[in-house]
Amino acid sequence: MTTTNTPTTFFGLGIAPKVLEVLARMKFVVPTPIQHKAIPMAVEGKDIMGIAQTGTGKTLAFAIPMVQRLAQEPIGIGLVVVPTRELAIQVEETFNKVAQPFGLRTAILIGGASMEEQLRAIKKGARILIATPGRLIDHMQRGTVRLQTTRVLVLDEADRMFDMGFAPQIEQILQQVPKERQTMLFSATMPRDIMAMASRHMKLPINIEVAPQGTAAERVVQEIFVVRREMKSILLQKILGQYRGSILIFSRTKHGASKLVREIKAMTHSAAEIHSDRSLSQRRQALEGFKVGRYRILVATDIAARGIDVKGIELVINYDLPDDAENYVHRIGRTGRAGMEGRAISIATPDQADQIQAIERCMRSEIKLAEHPEIETQKLYRAPSRSASSGSSSRRPSSGGRSFRGKSFGGRRRF
Repeated sequence: MTTTNTPTTFFGLGIAPKVLEVLARMKFVVPTPIQHKAIPMAVEGKDIMGIAQTGTGKTLAFAIPMVQRLAQEPIGIGLVVVPTRELAIQVEETFNKVAQPFGLRTAILIGGASMEEQLRAIKKGARILIATPGRLIDHMQRGTVRLQTTRVLVLDEADRMFDMGFAPQIEQILQQVPKERQTMLFSATMPRDIMAMASRHMKLPINIEVAPQGTAAERVVQEIFVVRREMKSILLQKILGQYRGSILIFSRTKHGASKLVREIKAMTHSAAEIHSDRSLSQRRQALEGFKVGRYRILVATDIAARGIDVKGIELVINYDLPDDAENYVHRIGRTGRAGMEGRAISIATPDQADQIQAIERCMRSEIKLAEHPEIETQKLYRAPSRSASSGSSSRRPSSGGRSFRGKSFGGRRRF
């Protein structure tokens, strides 16, 4: 499917007048590329496979068509399956804004939350279910959720669900929903196993891609410091002292995240943590505190890479490089959202050259090496790489209109 120019409003996308009124009240005026391409096909009931980088408005791209269809039909439910609790909460927030004016109730079915509260929401007549796979299976086995009336099924962040080992649960869910349904699958990447699943369970899906797989957010300036391992904490302290806005820091492990929060607090910065060892209430409290400014710094593992939808994050720091190169793209996509500029700084050690090159191959561009005037940075050997060098110059991140906080020495940035 190809389109020419993105419209300046939601008019002309097949959206019903009352839904347009709701969008206007929400001050959603200009559709994003994924919304522009997906909504017209989705409101026609077609199956969709959408590929878009993180932070591009995918939730509204499937929320609008689902709400519009359910508002027209007195019977039937919509089901959204997501990989993490955090993402489920964010998706429900968006749905509530669009669905409430039509009297459509939502229920969020996630682990770590009260089963009784979820049962009450279901019994009140929730017609939109937002669920993580494990808790949805729990409800299915108890008989508290029946999927036979599912009209629209959405699999959001499908690649992440497969990465987390949810493929068997997804197959089990797909066996329970009716064959006569609409299915929308949204993901940042489209691995082979997901393509195989789609071919088995979707009807002539329309492929929509608004950015090549692995494409990093265009307005994010990326740089990387290569230092000895014992200097990482000292460098982090220098970086945190240079920025005044909100900062999201990624740690590879939950133990590392907890340790990092203690170190940051000792630096007299306000900080909170999100990872799998934290309860749902603790994770909610940390995320809400970060949103309102109670905590300037949020430290997270990759469980939060796609579940944090916070506007205005000034800086993302990869204190540890991700194990999976594709997660780098999802991490830095937390900044530079909604057309704003952002910055991503990674801290690596000299023995991580292979990981850095894997990330660069994924993005098809090199990350700028940075130096610090007070801390000795290390050299990094980059082996010749066709995918990172040929034809990629137009995709390399540029510093845009905002300069790094430091001086330029010999063509390299100094912090």
